[in-house]
Amino acid sequence: MILWDLPKDPKELVGRGLFFLKKNHPKAAVKLFNDALKVDSKNITALYNKGLALNKMKKYQDAITSLDKVLEINPMHAPSLNIRAIAMAELGIPEDAIKYYERAIEADPKYVAAVYNRGVLHDRLGQHEDAIQFLDKACKMEPKNTGALFYKGIVFGKLKKHEEALACFDKVHKKEPKHFDALFHMGIELAELGKHKDACSIFDRILKQRGKNVNVIYAKSRSQAALGNTEESLSLLKHAISGDKKTIRSWAKQEKIFDSLKNDKRFRKLVD
Repeated sequence: MILWDLPKDPKELVGRGLFFLKKNHPKAAVKLFNDALKVDSKNITALYNKGLALNKMKKYQDAITSLDKVLEINPMHAPSLNIRAIAMAELGIPEDAIKYYERAIEADPKYVAAVYNRGVLHDRLGQHEDAIQFLDKACKMEPKNTGALFYKGIVFGKLKKHEEALACFDKVHKKEPKHFDALFHMGIELAELGKHKDACSIFDRILKQRGKNVNVIYAKSRSQAALGNTEESLSLLKHAISGDKKTIRSWAKQEKIFDSLKNDKRFRKLVD
């Protein structure tokens, strides 16, 4: 990427770097931030966003080096503490990552990104109850932001708390009627609650509005099997397998709902 007429003013260099970072060109952004830092080595905006860009490039140790320079200048810079925590988690140091999330939240109790990201990390570590605690806090901090609410629904599902998960996805969908992932997960949770007719209605809505989707077709196949509609279930399963043979066959072999079909030659032919 060619950068014409490169300015010498750090503010202009940082501004251009932010433009490229926003356009998802982190490599170009890093070059501009470095040019700005040659003029002003303690420019916090350049150092922080360089760390952010390097993190996007998965250069986590380099990101930490840049962020640490921010923290030498301002140890209470919550965004740097937050991104440093993300980098440490990606480097496989989750315990230290949690400490940095704690520092970010202490530095700025209203910094919701650190609260949310800590919840995500607890989920990744299998600490689902802790994840719910922080995701719930993030929801209260930013009620209009559905990201934490959606993720909380995912974690409730992992905990087999399907009523709670359904309530989360329902709230997300009411706030954002075009949030089809939330609608899909509503169908999944209804199926987990044994409400397969309602689940199928939702899957039909998605297929009508969004077209063919392997995951939705497979989910509907499961619910049709649970309802005893063998022909419909097998037809849908065949359709889903045609879209992703390896994944759908693997799922179907392990799915307990399909136990009633495992002696059916047609089912065995589809999944073997």
